[in-house]
Amino acid sequence: MDDSFIMPVAIAGALAGAYKVWETALDAREAANRIAKDTCSRAVVQFLDGTVAFAGFRLSRDSRGKRRLLRTYTFDYTNDGFERAQGFIVLAGNRLEAVGLAGNPS
Repeated sequence: MDDSFIMPVAIAGALAGAYKVWETALDAREAANRIAKDTCSRAVVQFLDGTVAFAGFRLSRDSRGKRRLLRTYTFDYTNDGFERAQGFIVLAGNRLEAVGLAGNPS
């Protein structure tokens, strides 16, 4: 095999990998949006801005010692229409690990 064949295959592989990372990130964000809306609905507060914001990620180990990527998202809500408060969501893949509201937004 010569370089004229290997380079396009390597580029195609890199593009496929980048697409998979992007698609996984979008799926996680959609899951976080659904969770934020449901959490606000159950808490009888208003979900503001209609979306979550990516706050960061970290590697963690599960109970079996396997590494996993945890993504954290934040969102704003209000219970009185004036004061904003911030909630958070932590996902492992698309699975909920933690969700929380800041208590009283005032």
